[in-house]
Amino acid sequence: MKTAFVLAAATLACGSLFAQSKAPPQGVNKDEIVVGSIQDLSGPIAGFGKQVRAGMLLRVDEINEQGGINGRKVRLIVEDSAYDPKKAVLAAQKLVNQDKIFIMVGHIGTAQNNAAMPVQFEKNVINFFPVTAAREMYEPFNRLKYSFAATYFDQMRGAVPRLVKEKGAKKVCAMYQDDEFGLEVLRGGEAGLKTMGMDYTEKTSYKRGATDFSSQVARMKAAGCDFVVLGTIIRETIGAIAESRKTGFSPTFLGSSASYTDLIHKLGGKAMDGLYATMTVQNPYLDDASKAISFWAAKYKTKFNEDPTVFSVYGYNAIDSFAVVAAKAGAGLSTDSFIKAMDTMSFATDMFGSAPASFTATKRLGSDVSRLSQLQDARWKVMSEYFKPQ
Repeated sequence: MKTAFVLAAATLACGSLFAQSKAPPQGVNKDEIVVGSIQDLSGPIAGFGKQVRAGMLLRVDEINEQGGINGRKVRLIVEDSAYDPKKAVLAAQKLVNQDKIFIMVGHIGTAQNNAAMPVQFEKNVINFFPVTAAREMYEPFNRLKYSFAATYFDQMRGAVPRLVKEKGAKKVCAMYQDDEFGLEVLRGGEAGLKTMGMDYTEKTSYKRGATDFSSQVARMKAAGCDFVVLGTIIRETIGAIAESRKTGFSPTFLGSSASYTDLIHKLGGKAMDGLYATMTVQNPYLDDASKAISFWAAKYKTKFNEDPTVFSVYGYNAIDSFAVVAAKAGAGLSTDSFIKAMDTMSFATDMFGSAPASFTATKRLGSDVSRLSQLQDARWKVMSEYFKPQ
């Protein structure tokens, strides 16, 4: 009887373990997949965050209208960080522990992602295609990290020497946000200049949320800068250039993909013409020559009553890529099956002109190429082919 009891207990234990192994992962059931995202919806880059959210919602609606992913609908939950790392941690805690999301997609902001990732990783939640080009999004290696496009560091490392040579610039300066984002832009430009035997003539920073850039511009003007690397986003880019125009300071300005947005010329006006920025996907325009983009842009405007932007594309593409991988992972979707599928993925150039991207078990950055664009008559114009950093 004792032997029979032990065998019965062992059988029950094995059955329990088997049942646990077959239990669906967090955020996945027979009817839906719960996807989380954190955006700035009320802070200094709320313009970006709202556009990313809209792009994500558009693709989620399309997926669900088409029957979902392997029969499961996608439910997207978006929390607001107000571009504050502390609030990003609280948002991540809610999404991971209360909403029990399967995956975090398209979280915006460098400092915000860095703050939130430990919360996610503790619960085995993947950080997928964050809307920041910081190296920390794939380094150091973590099986739960995937980043889709060239880093700010590589963008500047490739673009700065290229444009400095083209312009014949002699004194290169930098104005940057004093945080992880701004420092990545600064260091990338510095690395690019070293390949030419050059260094910054002047470097000046500002605190996140600053609105007055007169002292920074005065320093660069006094240093005789004829080329300025901008580690800035929306209002800082506009503020720096507007102040420069007002004081007769006219260097070549180069920003990263963080300043590649329609909001620069919509809010800054004609004075923004001439600004260069690196980019990894084109801003969509309703009158684009591509019928596919024009159709997509019209659908977006009908749904949200505003024109789409490159940040709308980031959100749309992030959800689209997630859906492709989740479908490939099969009906038994889990973190492990998603990673297994993702580590064999290659993404071709899409209708928005994104660079091709590929991933492996050891390669968690999809692409390291970028290209130059310039604001001309309040419209971004592509100025180069895709190039690798030197």
